Amino acid sequence: MVPFGGFHMPVQYATQSVSASHHFTRSHASLFDVSHMVQHRFQGPGATAFLEKVTPASISQLGTHNGGLSTLLWPVTGGIVDDTIITRLGPQLFYVVTNAGCREKDLKYFEEQLADFKKSGGQDVEWEVLDGLLVTPDEVDLQKLYFGQSQFIKIKLLGDKVSSPLLVSRGGYTGEDGFEISIPGHETVAVTETLLQTATVEKLQLAGLGARDSLRLEAGMCLYGHDLDDSTTPVEAALSWVIGKDRRVAGGFHGEEVILRQLTPKSKGGIGVERRRIGLIVEGAPAREGAEIVDEKGEKIGNITSGCPSPTLKKNVAMGYIKDGFHKSGTNVEVIVRGKKRTAQVTKMPFVPSRYWKGAAPA
Repeated sequence: MVPFGGFHMPVQYATQSVSASHHFTRSHASLFDVSHMVQHRFQGPGATAFLEKVTPASISQLGTHNGGLSTLLWPVTGGIVDDTIITRLGPQLFYVVTNAGCREKDLKYFEEQLADFKKSGGQDVEWEVLDGLLVTPDEVDLQKLYFGQSQFIKIKLLGDKVSSPLLVSRGGYTGEDGFEISIPGHETVAVTETLLQTATVEKLQLAGLGARDSLRLEAGMCLYGHDLDDSTTPVEAALSWVIGKDRRVAGGFHGEEVILRQLTPKSKGGIGVERRRIGLIVEGAPAREGAEIVDEKGEKIGNITSGCPSPTLKKNVAMGYIKDGFHKSGTNVEVIVRGKKRTAQVTKMPFVPSRYWKGAAPA
């Protein structure tokens, strides 16, 4: 158990090593405790406009029970306050999940931004930090619940009781097909025990932060405070895809003057970026956060933000930021690990192909 985002979290469980847990997740299924995450509800006639002010997402185009990754942005600079998942639950109702490690910063951010929004004439927005979600459940065929979608579902608990409506979202921070389940606090143990005992230990086991980190890194996913921070824009972070197509034309979100100009390279009249997030395969010892990336002359051109041995690939993988121009896949560089230069090559991410459920059976 280690401190994590204000909670004590398991790095691993006694039944499996981190590597074994990682492989089990890829071949079977694992249950991760993510109850440290912060859940919010925004609703009201101004909810869509407010969320489109603080994020670059196409909130107005989001269908009911659909959601996706976005970023909260600072005004002017376009720096990332936090990464977030936003799901529409109704015409004027949104479910927003943010990181536990940014809890106090995010709460202050929402308070300030809502005050500014209302001062500037924005319509009413109600904001609530949730302990649980209670909504009328839907009849759901999980085979037809696809990646990025969610529904409220009741499940039969051990002892023939029935759970409260649980918000089940199909996503996957591991790169595998997965579900995020929002459970009222008083039912957390009952739901968890039901899942574990119904599935059997051969099919489902608990997994900790160690496997969660190596899985998300293989999937090329960012961890806030490491691969993302307040000084990083979505374009630098290789997250330009979170900027909706309509938002690229209409703008209207924090930092748009910087972000939209970064999308266009200098050669075409924009400002481009000085650095970009990239993936690396590193030979020899694994490169960890803080390691320097250097060119053939030994000059620093970047730094590692996350890195570990990949249990799936049996290679050392890493993410980091590199000087623009060195970011293309196949570029050879070196990483300084414990004072020694290690050969590395820029590679596309995800390192391991994602297998989300989008309607066709996963490979």
